[in-house]
Amino acid sequence: MHALHQLLQDLKGYKWVNLTHEVNDQIPIYHTFNPLQEKQISKMEEDRVHSLEYTIGSSHGTHIDAPSHFAEGKRTLQDIPQNERILPLYVIHLEDKVKDNPGYAVTVDDIKDFEEKYGQIPEGSFVAFSSGWYKRFDDPDAFLNKDNEGVEHTPGWSIPALEFLSRTRKVTAIGHETLNTDSGVDAAEQGFLDAQYYWLAEDKYQVELLANLDQVPAVGSIIFVAVPHIKDSPGFPAEVFVVIPNS
Repeated sequence: MHALHQLLQDLKGYKWVNLTHEVNDQIPIYHTFNPLQEKQISKMEEDRVHSLEYTIGSSHGTHIDAPSHFAEGKRTLQDIPQNERILPLYVIHLEDKVKDNPGYAVTVDDIKDFEEKYGQIPEGSFVAFSSGWYKRFDDPDAFLNKDNEGVEHTPGWSIPALEFLSRTRKVTAIGHETLNTDSGVDAAEQGFLDAQYYWLAEDKYQVELLANLDQVPAVGSIIFVAVPHIKDSPGFPAEVFVVIPNS
């Protein structure tokens, strides 16, 4: 057997977990986007072909944000090569902290606590924040979790944590289960998505609206991010999955 074929066979012996939400016209979306629209182009009973045309936002459902989504002059989706979208995955599980504080933002201490237990996060990795928030995805109101003033109480990353991951650990990408990088409370106080801007301005990508991270161990997995090739796109819905250790 060829070496690469053996490698594939070996990988298929591990557990595979889908981190991708289904996209439909009822999912939570960022307020600047419209819901998914579907148009019938041809019908099987009339044309012997079933074809649909979709109108979809670049940030619908589980999606990749290229740096150009927020940072002018940075890379577009086409500029992110395949080998940068298949990476060692490290998952910081903070579900308990988010349960106590829905607006929790990952700190540098959270990352250092993780490393004390699992070892230093290596350069070139993908780091994901598991909050358990994906379980609210089918209820847009619960997902946005707005208070009486319209402030979203949702989890996110702090800028110091992102700076540590980018500048000190030199990780390649991050991911989370929410619509935005910033916690909802931080975004309301800032008046802008400062953490999201920070990360993308580092010319690094992120994946938002991940699912099932609570099924993924903290270390030992590989993440795959598959995207279409659309010229100059700042991002697009993606299929994201992981291969995880059997143990």
